[in-house]
Amino acid sequence: MATAKVSKASKWFSNKTLRLSLHRRRSKSSSTPTSPQSSPSPPRKTPKRPHEEMKEVFRYFDGDDDGKISALELRAYFGSIGEYMSHEDAQTVINELDSDGDSMLDYQDFLKLMKVENRDDDDDLKRAFEMFELEKGSGCITPKGLQMMLNRLGDAKSYDECVAMIQVYDIDGNGVLDFHEFHQMMA
Repeated sequence: MATAKVSKASKWFSNKTLRLSLHRRRSKSSSTPTSPQSSPSPPRKTPKRPHEEMKEVFRYFDGDDDGKISALELRAYFGSIGEYMSHEDAQTVINELDSDGDSMLDYQDFLKLMKVENRDDDDDLKRAFEMFELEKGSGCITPKGLQMMLNRLGDAKSYDECVAMIQVYDIDGNGVLDFHEFHQMMA
């Protein structure tokens, strides 16, 4: 029952939505115009760790910076990305995830939701991986399996093109993609 509730709540928090919020957050901070005559751009920042990115996303939801996400803040976030969320839906999401009974989501509640979301994403990725396996259950995507699936999807490639595609992500050099390599490719 709790899983069903979290799944219902997680429909509002798809990875697409989180990426959109991160993209918009970064776009706002880097929207200063530059001209071709301006000085060279500063060195790129080092990539953020997943924990830092989650904190950034949480802060984006937490409009008043009190360390909690209220139903109003949840609605405001979804409104900012063009998605309507009723107050009842927002409160339902919060009630399903709130661990301390204050009718708000703290960072730990937010992380629980993201863990469930990530598990759902991994399940989807495993299903996609299995679609590319020529020999079901083999645990690898061969060039022939990739070629057959791409042909089914209307993107015909030669065998040699599929070999080249696999080589780009074939970390161990065995000529096939295992799930870990597939996961890296899709990230």
